[in-house]
Amino acid sequence: MARTPIMAGNWKMNLDHLEAAHLVQSLAWNLKDASHDYSQVEVVVVPPFTDIRTVQSLVESDELSIRYGAQDVSIHDEGAYTGEISTGMLNKLGVTYVVVGHSERREYHNESNELVGQKAKKVLDAGMTPIMCCGEALEIRKAGQHVSYVLGQIDAMLANLTAEEVAKSVIAYEPIWAIGTGEVATPEDAQEVCGAIRNRISELFDGPVAEAVRIQYGGSVKSSNVREIMAKPDVDGALVGGASLKADEFTKIATYLK
Repeated sequence: MARTPIMAGNWKMNLDHLEAAHLVQSLAWNLKDASHDYSQVEVVVVPPFTDIRTVQSLVESDELSIRYGAQDVSIHDEGAYTGEISTGMLNKLGVTYVVVGHSERREYHNESNELVGQKAKKVLDAGMTPIMCCGEALEIRKAGQHVSYVLGQIDAMLANLTAEEVAKSVIAYEPIWAIGTGEVATPEDAQEVCGAIRNRISELFDGPVAEAVRIQYGGSVKSSNVREIMAKPDVDGALVGGASLKADEFTKIATYLK
């Protein structure tokens, strides 16, 4: 089964709505100049909540092929949950993707694998696509336990999802020690874990489901290393951090096939 690579730029807590507009416009122009084929590589931006309406307006008014997502979501539909954002709110903004379980959410907000699975379920129920994050800390990698650790995350996150739901989802493998550090897993490192994730999904569900799931690598992805990473058979895209804040650099990453 041919899986369409997905390049998603996670802006994290960067850029106000005016800066967001400039970045999306610059990215769209660059991709147009590069004659980018969105059917070959999907391009997604994941701005802060305060920027999503601006991004939506640009995408819709200029009929852009860039898709956009949110960085998190609540498991609640409405109510007295100050600071939370529901799937219904995101749906009204035309959001396609929602990142759940990013390592920074896990570390700073104590999010568990089970909670991440709940959030993914809410996203799927709302007709959007979750990007479920997983990955190990440096001490786990040094102990040689990275594969078993990540597979444990996968088991817990997917426990209450159906085969059909899993097939529609995106999984992002992000070794924590490589996020924002300049350190990057080698293409072989990325393939080892992404391949193990696909094998585990095959065991939990079946081969067709495993073949359908898109698995991203994330962690200091740059235009200088993306081609080698993407050459691996079980890597279907990248969840890009800092490099996605620069239109020229993110364009080079998205057009890695050229």
